[in-house]
Amino acid sequence: MAGRIDARLRELGIELPEPSAPKVAKILNYKQSGNLLFISGQVPRVDGEISFIGKVGREFTLEQGQEAARVSAICVLGCARAALDGDLDRIEEVVRIKGYINVDPDFTDVSAALNGASELFIDLFGEPGRHSRTAIGVASMPFGVAIEVEAVLQVR
Repeated sequence: MAGRIDARLRELGIELPEPSAPKVAKILNYKQSGNLLFISGQVPRVDGEISFIGKVGREFTLEQGQEAARVSAICVLGCARAALDGDLDRIEEVVRIKGYINVDPDFTDVSAALNGASELFIDLFGEPGRHSRTAIGVASMPFGVAIEVEAVLQVR
């Protein structure tokens, strides 16, 4: 279903991936409760393959960490599209995102790394893309990825 958000994705040159089934965890990619859609943490995948393996501040620069966050946010949107039967225009606003960033112990720009995801949601949705968020630096991540992003979306 092509709508306003799909048109904006095309303008930004973004193609959303099909959601991948969780590899290990016994979870759902998404779950709706009332008008809230909860998207489970998504790791960065490029062409279906887990990518950005390593720590921000060691293997990856801040800018590369931001790109990993953007890629993870694109995967979040792929899950949202599946949950909403292809109609991303049903998203009324991005309520909250949370990012877990695999960091070198001396890396302190954790919040800045998550900006790659935040900026994507704002670029795509405008004012309704502004959200609350938490950025957490961690010592280890599933599969050694640099970042994982989850979201709560208000939908109709």
